[in-house]
Amino acid sequence: MPHLPSILLMLVAMSAVSFGEQPSAPCHANPQANLDVATVAARGDVSSLPNPLKERLVRMASRPHSQLPTQAYAEAHSDTAPFKPKPSQLFQYYLLDSKGFEPNPFTAIFPGLNDNVMLTATGPDCGLPTIGSVRVVLEPKPDLPTDPSDVRAFIDVFTDISGLFVINNESGWYEGWMIHDLKVAPVNNRPRPDGHAQFGTILKSDADKLKGGNKVPGAFFTVDGSAPHWPSPNDHFPDKQTNVVPIQVSMGAWNTLQQSDGHAYWEFNYTTDWVHPLYELPFTGGIPGTFEAGQVGALQSIIPGSGPNGIKNDPVTYGDNPNTKGVIQGTGPRDPDKFDGDDDTQREFRMRFIPSGLANEIFLDVYQRLASFEPGVTDFKQRLFDAYAAEVARVDANGDGAISGPEGDVDTPSDGFEDNARLFIPATQFNRFAITRELNDGLLAPRFAPSQRAWVLSGIQVPVNPSVPASAGEDGDDR
Repeated sequence: MPHLPSILLMLVAMSAVSFGEQPSAPCHANPQANLDVATVAARGDVSSLPNPLKERLVRMASRPHSQLPTQAYAEAHSDTAPFKPKPSQLFQYYLLDSKGFEPNPFTAIFPGLNDNVMLTATGPDCGLPTIGSVRVVLEPKPDLPTDPSDVRAFIDVFTDISGLFVINNESGWYEGWMIHDLKVAPVNNRPRPDGHAQFGTILKSDADKLKGGNKVPGAFFTVDGSAPHWPSPNDHFPDKQTNVVPIQVSMGAWNTLQQSDGHAYWEFNYTTDWVHPLYELPFTGGIPGTFEAGQVGALQSIIPGSGPNGIKNDPVTYGDNPNTKGVIQGTGPRDPDKFDGDDDTQREFRMRFIPSGLANEIFLDVYQRLASFEPGVTDFKQRLFDAYAAEVARVDANGDGAISGPEGDVDTPSDGFEDNARLFIPATQFNRFAITRELNDGLLAPRFAPSQRAWVLSGIQVPVNPSVPASAGEDGDDR
């Protein structure tokens, strides 16, 4: 039962805010703002949330919208009669806005570029600020971890947005990204037999080559060795940019609704904690100079493989097969969601992306293992392409350059380890969140990655410890 005094306080607070949150003329206010605020504030999945998150949800409810913030349902229940639902547990959240990065043509007006043309992202409802929230909750399922830092835990991600125009043309979409920023690896001076540093570590000789004073193990790694410079509204592409190295896990594609609100759901676990092929990065246009060099679109990852310096596969064998019978397995159309299964021959083998922790390992090769990985090689593209091929090969049991569902399963042994748990970054270590305005460029990487040129919203992680109940009722499927 929601706590009545807290609801009353929320309603009093929102009564002062809701009028100011209505759009100005000629746009139209939400005629049932008070009812919508009361409804959301009293909902069982909202009433126990931390106040800043609760306030953001009811603020969005007060505005014009096509639907209220998404109801979160429990995904687990008691093992004994009457089998009551076990509430999902909120352990972190993100509050999103468009103020934490350099303005771009999707979030601001630039004379001569978009000052006399229709708005396409932010700015609906006569200019109400674009805001959002992301709720990250753990499903307390039987026989699964209840610690969200355990990579075997099953986690739900609820994104609610207010103030983004619907995208109409060329199959465009918005996409959320949980971001883990690379950290300085600990030193383990016992190398592999080939002289390479052990997984997740660097050698002392590597550490000695790191620049600047920001090379303390566990600190956020920066490409210039200076203190972290996080994305800022004072940045200027391409000459003044963040110096951290992001690893970005997609939260899926979605679009907004008639009244410029958006609502997305994502399941975060070891089957989805995967990252775009990092070898796409030089071809997004987001690395300064690559657009001017004509590199946008110069490479595609449509056929899975280990990149320009790795394994390249036959499109007939590894392409998206329209038939109901696969070429070497019974998969037919490529379907990365067919990750788990009792028959490995029916699990997807044509994966384009890689586990997030393996992406971290590749970036250690590129940026931090300057002595133990390709010493003397300074070209970024060569280091990236070579590292990608080398690290994928350690997990790729059949040598096809792609990590299949069975090969990437958390319980599969690889590279001398008893399982693959090391290959996944826990949800609790994703310190930032961003939403991009995407178009169909054929790449899995964020548009203009690693820059913020296509960002429309961002926010930082807010941990919740101890966790709080964050669901009501029970999902009809419960899987």
